[in-house]
Amino acid sequence: MVKNPYISTLNSGHKFYDLKKIASKYDVDLATLPYTIRVLLENVARNSQPKDLDQNIIDILNWNQNSDKTVDFYPSRIILQDLTGVPAIVDLASLRSAAKKMGLDPEKINPEIPVDMVVDHSVQIDHAGNAAAFAYNQKKEFERNHERYEMIKWAQKSFNNLKVVAPDTGIIHQVNLEYLSPVVQQKDNMLYPDSVLGTDSHTTMINGLGVLGWGVGGIEAEAAMLGTASSFLIPQVVGVHLTGELPSGVVATDLALTITHLLRETNVVGKFVEYFGDGYQNLSVADRATIANMSPEYGATCGFFPFDAQSDEYLRLTGRSEGQIKLISNYLKNNGMYYDPENQTKVNYSTVINVDLSKITTSVAGPKRPQDIIKLDSVPAEFKKSITAPNGNHGFGLPAEAIDNHEEVKLSTGEKVNIKAGDILLTAITSCTNTSNPTVLIGAALLAKKAVEKGMKISPRIKHSFAPGSPAVRDYLKSAGLLKYLDDLGFNIVAFGCTTCIGNSGKLDPALEDLLERRKDLVSVAVESGNRNFESRVHPNIKSNYLASPILVVAYTLAGNIRTNLQTDPIGKDKDGNDVYLKDIWPSTKEIDKYTKKYVSTDIYKKAYNNIFNSNEAWNKLQVNESETFNWNNNSTYIANPPYFDNQIKGDNTLPRLKNMRVLVKVGDSVTTDHISPAGAILSSTPAGQFLESTGVQSVDFNTYGSRRGNHNVMIRGTFANYSLHNQLAAGRQGGFTKVLPDNKLTTIFEASQKYQNDGTELLVIAGKDYGMGSSRDWAAKGTKLLGIKAVIAKSFERIHRSNLVMMGVIPLEFKDGEDAESLGLTGKETYDIDWPDKLVPGQDIRVIATDESNGKKEFMTKLRFDSQDDIDDYRFGGILNKVLDKKVRQG
Repeated sequence: MVKNPYISTLNSGHKFYDLKKIASKYDVDLATLPYTIRVLLENVARNSQPKDLDQNIIDILNWNQNSDKTVDFYPSRIILQDLTGVPAIVDLASLRSAAKKMGLDPEKINPEIPVDMVVDHSVQIDHAGNAAAFAYNQKKEFERNHERYEMIKWAQKSFNNLKVVAPDTGIIHQVNLEYLSPVVQQKDNMLYPDSVLGTDSHTTMINGLGVLGWGVGGIEAEAAMLGTASSFLIPQVVGVHLTGELPSGVVATDLALTITHLLRETNVVGKFVEYFGDGYQNLSVADRATIANMSPEYGATCGFFPFDAQSDEYLRLTGRSEGQIKLISNYLKNNGMYYDPENQTKVNYSTVINVDLSKITTSVAGPKRPQDIIKLDSVPAEFKKSITAPNGNHGFGLPAEAIDNHEEVKLSTGEKVNIKAGDILLTAITSCTNTSNPTVLIGAALLAKKAVEKGMKISPRIKHSFAPGSPAVRDYLKSAGLLKYLDDLGFNIVAFGCTTCIGNSGKLDPALEDLLERRKDLVSVAVESGNRNFESRVHPNIKSNYLASPILVVAYTLAGNIRTNLQTDPIGKDKDGNDVYLKDIWPSTKEIDKYTKKYVSTDIYKKAYNNIFNSNEAWNKLQVNESETFNWNNNSTYIANPPYFDNQIKGDNTLPRLKNMRVLVKVGDSVTTDHISPAGAILSSTPAGQFLESTGVQSVDFNTYGSRRGNHNVMIRGTFANYSLHNQLAAGRQGGFTKVLPDNKLTTIFEASQKYQNDGTELLVIAGKDYGMGSSRDWAAKGTKLLGIKAVIAKSFERIHRSNLVMMGVIPLEFKDGEDAESLGLTGKETYDIDWPDKLVPGQDIRVIATDESNGKKEFMTKLRFDSQDDIDDYRFGGILNKVLDKKVRQG
C-alpha cells in the first residue's frame, strides 16, 4: 500500500483515512463540520487522484463557501429495486451487445462495485381480504413477470458483483436497513463508511442508520456501477434541531409528515439535511428511518441521522454480530463520525431549523401531495374545500354541489352500496416508510384488536390490505398474538413488497371500477401509510389520496368516509349497535412500547434474513443460461434492446440544431415523474395499450408501465401518458394529449412526437417550478429523449430529474428569477431558437428566442443547468452511457 500521511491504524489492526489528521493539517476543528461533510471528506481523501487531493480536501473543508464547486463522490455500493433495476440491467446488457459490435470484449462491461437488487416492486394486489390472497398474488406475479425475472436471473449469473434478493422477501429499503448495510465497509484491511446510491428515491431511508445514501436515476446508478463518480455541487447542509419528546399517541409518521411540510416550505431541494439536538436521542432508529425515508418528499438529497448508541442497539436487535458492532463503533468513534452530544452546538450548518417534538400532533397529508399536511380534526373541512378548489395540487375544480354526489351500485357479492363523495374505497398498510417501524405497526394491530373485540366491521366496498416490508413484521405480530386481529378485519398480508404506494393496488370491485370511470364528478378516496399520494398514482380513478400512519389507516377503514371527523365523530358501531369513537380504541404509547419491547426480538430478525437469497421456491426454479451477451427476443413485449447506442455504433454523434423548435408539452408547477412516466396500469385507450394489442397481448395481461420498463417501445408511448397530466397545449383535455403545430390538430403526445420527428422538428418542454419531483424515475428522462425532446425550460428542477435529463443528453434550462412562461407571455405555440454557444460553461446564461404566429419575437435569458464539466461531457456524447461506452472502447 502506498504510504499516505492521512492513514492511521486502529488497535484491531485495520487501517483508515483519519479525518482528525486531515483537519489538523488544514487547521480546521473537525467538530465544526456536519457529519455528512465528514463522510464526503473521507470519500475524497480515499478516492482522489494525488494531483487533485489537496484541492479536493480544501474544497470540502470550505464546503459552506464553495456552493459553485463540485465533488466527485464514489459510493461504496449500489442498490436496485426491480422496476428501476430491470431497465438498468437492460442498459448494461445493451452496452455489452454494443461493445461486442464495436470490437470490445463484452465481459469487460461489469459492475465494478457491489450491486444488490431487491425484487420487490412487481407484485400486485389482485386479491385482498382473505388468507389465500398472498399465494394468489405471488402466483400472478410470476405469471406476469417471468420474462423480466429470467433476465434478472441471467444478469445474476452473467455479471460480476451482482446479488439478487428474491421476490416476496421484503421491500428494498427495509431489507437495506435491517440486513444489507454493513454501516462500515472493509476492503484489503481498510475501513471506510458504507455509502449507497439507489435507483429508488427512498434510498435515503438508510440515513436513519447513519449511512449516507440517496436515490439516483438508473442511468446515474449504471455509470457508478461502471466506475464513474457521481459528480454534484458541494451541498449546503441544513441542520434540524430536535427538542422535546413526542406526546403519547403521536407516532413517527406524524413527525415525518410535519417535517416534510416544514422543509418543503423552507426549500431544501438539492441540500443535505442533518438532524441533531436533545430530542434526537429520544428517537429510535426506526423512527429516524421513517423521517429519513421521506427526504425526497421534502426535497432534500438526504436526511441524515449520525450514528450513535441507539444505532448500536438497532444493529444488535437486527442480528448483526457483536464483533461487527464493536468494529463499527470503534472506527466511527476514532474517526469523528460517531454522534457527539457534548459538541452538537459546535457544528456549523448553512441554516438551522428548530422542531419541538412535543408540539407534533396527529395528522395526515393530502389530497394530492405528501407535503400538504392536515391536522386530524381539519380533514373533513379541507376535503370539502378541495372539491371546489381549482383543478390542481389542492383541488378538483368541481361545483360545490359535488360534495353531495352519490350513486348506488351492486357489488360482485350481490350487495348494494350507496357510494358518496368522500367515501374511502381503498386503504393499505404498505410502503417502506412505515412497515420498517414496529411501533406504528404494533399500534395498528392494537387498534385492530380493540375494534375486533367490540365487534366492529368494515364496509365490503373498501379494498384493504397489508403488505409488510419484511417477514420479520409478520413474525413479531404473530408472536404478540396481534396478527389475527388484522386478519379478522380483512387486513390479511397480501405480499412482502411495495404495492399500493407504487400503484400496484390492483382493481377494485368491477362495479366500482365502472362507477369511477363513468362518474368523474364523484370524488372517492384512498388512505395509505405510504410516502406518495400523487393523483392517479395509487389508483387511476381515485382522485383524493391521503397519507397516514398505519394506525390511522385502520381507523379510516373503519370510519369509511374521509368526511368523518375522527376526533369528534363516531367511527363505527360495536356489536350492540353503540357508537364507537376513535379515543375508545386508540392505543397509548405506553401500551405500544410494552408490546414492542416484549415481542420485537433479535431472534425474529435473524430468522427473517437467514436465507434471504434463496427463500422463494418459485424463484429458485427459474432456469436460465449463462452467456456473455443477452439473447434478445424480438417478440418480447417486456424486454427489448434499446436504441441508445445505434448512432454510436454507426460512428454518428450529431448534436441537435436547437432551431425552429416546437413545444410538445407545456405544464405548470409540481409536475412529477409520475406525470412524465407513470408506473401504474396501462389502459387500452392509450398508445402503449394500443401497441400491446397490436402485438397480440390481451388487455388483461397488459400489466403496468413499471413492469414493462425493459421495453422502450412501450415506455416511449407511456411518456407523458398519465391520465392526470394537464398539458396546456391540449385544449383542456386531460391526459397524454397535445396539439400538433401549426396545424392545431389534437392528438396523443406520442403520435405528435412521431410526426414532428418525421418532419425533422426538434422539440422542447416548458414547465413551472419543481419539475420532475417524485420518484427517481430514469424513464422520465429516457422517454423524454426518445420523444425527440432536446431541451426542457422550467422554473426549477427537482434534483434527480435534472440529473437524469443531463445524463440522457437533454438540456435543462431554468427561467431567470421572477420570470416564467406566464410572465413572459409564452403560449407554447411559438417556435423557439436556443442560442447555443460554442464554448459551454456550467451555469452560464443561454438566450432563447420565441417567435409567435405573427412573427413577433420575444427574447429571454435562461440559466443552463449543466452544473459541472461532467454534465457538459455527458451532453456532448449524447448521454453518460454513451460516454462510458466510448471510454471502454478506447481503453480496449
